[in-house]
Amino acid sequence: MRKFSCHHFFIYSLLFLGMISCSSSIKGDFNLIIRGGKIYDGSGRKPFIADIGIKGRRITSIGRIKSEADLIIDARGFYVSPGFIDIHNHSFFTEDTQLVFFVGEKVEMKELRIVKNFLYQGVTTIVSGNCGTGDYKIKELFADLRRNGVGLNVMQLVGHGTLREKVMGMEDREPTGEELEKMKEMVEEAMQGGAVGLSTGLFYPPGCYAKTEEIIELARVVKKYGGIYATHVRDEGDNLMGGIEAAMREAIRIGEEAGVPVQISHLKAAGTLGQGKAREVARILEEARARGIKLYADQYPYTAGSTYLSAIVLDRWIMSDGKYRERFEDPSLKEKIRKSIEERIERYTGAESIVLANFKEKPTWEGKSLKEIGEILDVSPAEVAIQLLKMGEPSVVVFMLDPEEVEYFMKKPYVMTSSDGLNVPFGIGIPHPRNYGAFTRKIQEYVLEKRVLSMEEAIRAATSLPAEMLNLRERGLIKEGYIADILVFDPLRIRDKSTYENPHQYSEGIQYLLINGVLTIDRGKYTGVLAGEPIERR
Repeated sequence: MRKFSCHHFFIYSLLFLGMISCSSSIKGDFNLIIRGGKIYDGSGRKPFIADIGIKGRRITSIGRIKSEADLIIDARGFYVSPGFIDIHNHSFFTEDTQLVFFVGEKVEMKELRIVKNFLYQGVTTIVSGNCGTGDYKIKELFADLRRNGVGLNVMQLVGHGTLREKVMGMEDREPTGEELEKMKEMVEEAMQGGAVGLSTGLFYPPGCYAKTEEIIELARVVKKYGGIYATHVRDEGDNLMGGIEAAMREAIRIGEEAGVPVQISHLKAAGTLGQGKAREVARILEEARARGIKLYADQYPYTAGSTYLSAIVLDRWIMSDGKYRERFEDPSLKEKIRKSIEERIERYTGAESIVLANFKEKPTWEGKSLKEIGEILDVSPAEVAIQLLKMGEPSVVVFMLDPEEVEYFMKKPYVMTSSDGLNVPFGIGIPHPRNYGAFTRKIQEYVLEKRVLSMEEAIRAATSLPAEMLNLRERGLIKEGYIADILVFDPLRIRDKSTYENPHQYSEGIQYLLINGVLTIDRGKYTGVLAGEPIERR
């Protein structure tokens, strides 16, 4: 028999008193009432059963509500939580940004504005423009979203890579004083337009060519507006750009010297040299937090990542100035490039681990690894990579993470849930399943099946924790006065259907989804509304 101490008695007494207060009858004027659901309020506290009354776009009452409403949702047997906030997203909403991930594909922007693949995961807000890719014309983007509508709430980062390429192209050098000032002006414009902060992709050209001091200068502009610094660090474990430990310390230094909160993007210890370093990485991050640095991280719940093939197989000197295809044809460099590619492939756990996701030039190879394509062509995996990059720029899925280390990072209280996905065109390519199932997978596999986390911990990591980092004062909790971004899901049916082999499948189990008080998912089906809005930095 389990024994209860005085401490336990005190805690359970408080919970009992809380349930009594929730049971008092409330009357009022409501548009919508959610009745009888088990509420996980996003704070990490234990759940409770209550009704939620909504008037307009806000939660106005939580308790036992006797009043009627225009719409009543029977949530008995379901779980109720704040809508999920995808802190690391790459969705795009305009024609001039759509080619970032789907090179050469013509996709229908009207359909992509719905962002249906995230609605079916229970996501109500995304933060886009990560890894240095975000445009600086935030004011124009947000005006477009207000004019044409969007399926969920959108926050936007300004991308360092975008700024650098605009000002300096793909050159591997330091900026002149004039060029640095121009980039600072662009950051200022973005922040005044409502950007939430600055993102970097220091793993990618042209961001990888920037020194730490350049990023600090730009982040100081963000500081003036209360923004954040989100970074794809230089090295996530392949030890080709200084090592993962040095990369984490650089991110911490930027945050400390610029005075801005730091978000480590898609926290991982990757590849043959990175695996095994999760605890050392966590120690570095936690020492910084103990010194008072506002530091968070996000993570997708998978053992594979996804990016461009060139980013995986090419050293950055090969990509300098964007002229890697010309270097492929240089007889004096061919052997050096081939050996370099072979080494990089092995550091990413081998040619069988790198799988084509989207490649318009040769769609029949999508879903095949470099090893499999090499066997078809009777050439080495390095030669396969060169041939593919001569034809175009494939996106790839890369299996490179230790499952135990994924779980280790997931349990950290400063690690938020993310997808690192985007509003993928349905049916195009064989993209990473995280685009369709990151949030539902975490609940199904890591909460309900493996019990790595409790339900309240997992919901906090997707709601109040990112809201805290973003300084979102009216979202991320089920709380009176907060905006009604609310998710109702069936714990018996919630699951991600998307797989690596067949990714274009929507998640199941999201019964109802409210965005800004508007019913967007009704009994598991999208209602056809565009209830989202751009959210400006505050």
